[in-house]
Amino acid sequence: MVRGLNAAQWTEASDPDTLAKQLSAAVCANLAQTIEHHGRASLVVSGGSTPLPFFKHLSKADLNWSVIDVTLADERWVPEGHEDSNASFVKTHFLVGAASSATFHSLYRDMEAVDAIDDIERSLATMIQPFSVVVLGMGGDGHTASLFPDTEGLDDALNIDSPAMLAVLQPKTVPQQRITLTRAALLRSRYRYLHITGEQKREVLEAALNPGDANPLPIGSFFEKHLPPISVYWSP
Repeated sequence: MVRGLNAAQWTEASDPDTLAKQLSAAVCANLAQTIEHHGRASLVVSGGSTPLPFFKHLSKADLNWSVIDVTLADERWVPEGHEDSNASFVKTHFLVGAASSATFHSLYRDMEAVDAIDDIERSLATMIQPFSVVVLGMGGDGHTASLFPDTEGLDDALNIDSPAMLAVLQPKTVPQQRITLTRAALLRSRYRYLHITGEQKREVLEAALNPGDANPLPIGSFFEKHLPPISVYWSP
């Protein structure tokens, strides 16, 4: 277990596929419960390679996908079909089979990112709020969604009191401009998960939760004690 977390927040498995299966079961139960009580459910997922086995398991879940809305925690500002598009990745590996009847809310529009925010927010506003489930990932630099360290506009995007749902950022370490849900928007959710694998990311999370004199990492701000808890799913 990572120092700074309690047992209720930490789930560990022997390998990534077993972990993905356990996370899928938890998310499936959350979505089913939300549908039972509210008639619909909303799910926020992340891109990258880590969620691939999770998507494989969740896409086979016995859920009424037609009443589930899905969006992304963040997106690279590239059109769908581009090799770096998170939307394309999700549609290829997750929204298939039964899950293809879910409603997907893209974060990309064919215009300048800052000009697209209002239209994207209107789309997201049709999803049940607070979000039913948010599944975050984390990079080796401690970023989550597109909340990268040392990025202009990061403080505003991490402001827990901000009414903004979206932020447009240009991290220094990646080529494309990004659009991301803000920390406040991601935490307005009923169930929250962080899905990570590998010893290196475990060490990064430990450092983020126990920064000492180091500059705080964005992921650490999601675990502040006054905020709703996040469940961490980790495997080697």
